[in-house]
Amino acid sequence: MEIRARQRNNVVILDLAGRIDVDAAGLVEAVGQCIRDGYTDILCNLEEVDFIDYMGVSVIVIAYKEVVNAGGRIKFLSIPAHLKNIFSIAGLDRAIEMYAEEDLAINSFKEDKIIEDIKKMQLRRRFKRLPIDIKVELKAKHTRSPECLKLDVLNLSAIGAFIFGCDKFKLGDEVILKMKLPPKQEEIELDAKVVWIPDKQVQPHAHPGIGVEFYNISVVVQQKLLQFIERNLSFTSSD
Repeated sequence: MEIRARQRNNVVILDLAGRIDVDAAGLVEAVGQCIRDGYTDILCNLEEVDFIDYMGVSVIVIAYKEVVNAGGRIKFLSIPAHLKNIFSIAGLDRAIEMYAEEDLAINSFKEDKIIEDIKKMQLRRRFKRLPIDIKVELKAKHTRSPECLKLDVLNLSAIGAFIFGCDKFKLGDEVILKMKLPPKQEEIELDAKVVWIPDKQVQPHAHPGIGVEFYNISVVVQQKLLQFIERNLSFTSSD
């Protein structure tokens, strides 16, 4: 098998030609060299490959795993029709991304990066905490007591809150939290679990209080929290 390497938009394209079989270990070596050189986006062009057997499939799987384990991405281009059946039988068509045109394949790496950045931004937004003082009603989820009414939420994120003024719960307790978000005073109800209780001697300023983590939260409710937090954080930073 012959391998020619070229680069386009920070993607290494490996143009393969000949047979991918038991003697095609050079593909794994070439992929490994790309990773060592700092290139983790790799596109294998199979347009000139005329034969692949099940040992060759194993070589592709090894190369694929090496790239994925390095945090990279490997995709495949121009797989000839007579080879696609082998890919299908081996299940590779469900595990790898295949493209008919080089431009589409190259653009897909860019799109992956955009999606990845959006996901990271969403994750950061979920963990942003807003210092605030709003009232909340808190009660045990599965029993009639304990119950703490009209407590203070001192900080809020899209995944949890710190609530001041109640020492009736213990770690792991499941609670129901109700609060109204200003300025429209829209009421939301959240399922939460107690995940932190401040030590009275070590953190007297936070006692009595509990830290809770939201669960079973709907996308709609979490989006409302995110919008509320973002809006009020912008007001805080502008001050």
